[in-house]
Amino acid sequence: MSKFASPGTHEVYHDRVVKILVMFSIFWALLGMIAGVYAAAELVWPALNLENPWLSFGRLRTLHTNVVIFGFGVSALMGTAYYSVQRTSHVPLFAPKLAWFTCWAWQIAILLGGISLLAGFNTSKEYAELEWPFDIAITLVWVCFAIVFFGTIATRRIREIYISNWFYGGLIIVIAMLHIVNNLAIPVTLTKSYSLYAGAQDAIVQWWYGHNAVGFLLTGGFLGMMYYFLPKQAERPIWSYRLSIVAFWAFAYSYIWAGPHHLHFNAVPEWVQNLGMLMSLVLLAPSWASMINGIMTVSTAWEKLRTDPALKFIVLALAFYGLATFEGPMMAIKTVNIISHFTDWTVGHVHSGALGWNALITFGTFYYLIPRLVGAPLYSVALANLHFWLALAGTMLYVVAMWGAGVSQGVLWLSLDELGELRYTFTEIMQAMYPYYLLRFIAGLVFLIGAALMAFNLWKTIAGRHTVTVHPPQVTEAYA
Repeated sequence: MSKFASPGTHEVYHDRVVKILVMFSIFWALLGMIAGVYAAAELVWPALNLENPWLSFGRLRTLHTNVVIFGFGVSALMGTAYYSVQRTSHVPLFAPKLAWFTCWAWQIAILLGGISLLAGFNTSKEYAELEWPFDIAITLVWVCFAIVFFGTIATRRIREIYISNWFYGGLIIVIAMLHIVNNLAIPVTLTKSYSLYAGAQDAIVQWWYGHNAVGFLLTGGFLGMMYYFLPKQAERPIWSYRLSIVAFWAFAYSYIWAGPHHLHFNAVPEWVQNLGMLMSLVLLAPSWASMINGIMTVSTAWEKLRTDPALKFIVLALAFYGLATFEGPMMAIKTVNIISHFTDWTVGHVHSGALGWNALITFGTFYYLIPRLVGAPLYSVALANLHFWLALAGTMLYVVAMWGAGVSQGVLWLSLDELGELRYTFTEIMQAMYPYYLLRFIAGLVFLIGAALMAFNLWKTIAGRHTVTVHPPQVTEAYA
């Protein structure tokens, strides 16, 4: 390999847009979690809806999922992708003004979309409730995101494309495909449209989208975050780079087929259900490959866990990632699914991933990233450690509560009397859920308090400080 000097020291990484995206991500995390805790409280004390449709459980729950996934989650993924792709490519962002457009346009879309959901304008599609004008706007912003990200990779000064960029790139490409296909609709008015698909076809397309949105956004995208920030935090190289590449391609090829496991015992072909179950079991391999890769990367840096709260969050997130990616395939098995289907067990599974994996790895990344963006130490390590224990307690309480509720529901719904009739009514079973739902509310509140402590801690770290100016390396490898 020959060497050559970079064009000049005037180039700088565009990190201010990263800082703004991180701050928005934290804001949406708090707002989305508040909506979730309030919705959880309504299941314990129904009168909290105040007989106001804007505060009804159906609208608040939809606001909660959209704001957390697309406000908190996607803003974090955009920010960390912009940060890491510059450093793994040794070039500033391609089209930085377009990067700023994606930042602000995305926040405006989340704000207006959230208001529309509270107003009752929504489709019937899980995780895709926004009406058609927002679908078009989201598509345009996503295309701009792709231009910035892949443009930066195209102008890179390093031959290899680092593994985190493979996962971020997979996220961008597959989510674009899923979003466009699933949201094809016939507009009737500005606020109402009807899906282009109908019946079983609509269900198959929806859960092809729904499960793969979880797969490539909430799993693949955050694996991109893990593969960049975990080695940085641990100050160790990835344990096996070859394993990470194999895991990526196995993940990409197997995950896309797993969606039909949401449709067991429904009016879709048996072979479609069985394919979803089979590919869900296959997914164990690439999922655990990445988990093992991450754990082995940090295995020689355990001493840092005593002093580095950011690393604590990431290692704990990997543990929950392993748990969630084992539990999911098990729930896809029909003999298990007959109990878990349509119960709160599914809610517990989702939140073991959402709280334990997505939120914790993002929190850990933010604790690492913000001090480096502003060139100052974290305001309070003690507060970060307190946040860690609150997050762990909140997640465990939540998952245990929903496991208990879900298994109870599944068993009670299958219970028959001596005449072969259902032994318990739906109302009786839901009345029995009161202690589980109360524990779920407490767990969510504990987790929210921890997130609020993080927001305060990071705000004090940022306050009064400008973004540090960082230049790309002066000497880099040329293309062979």
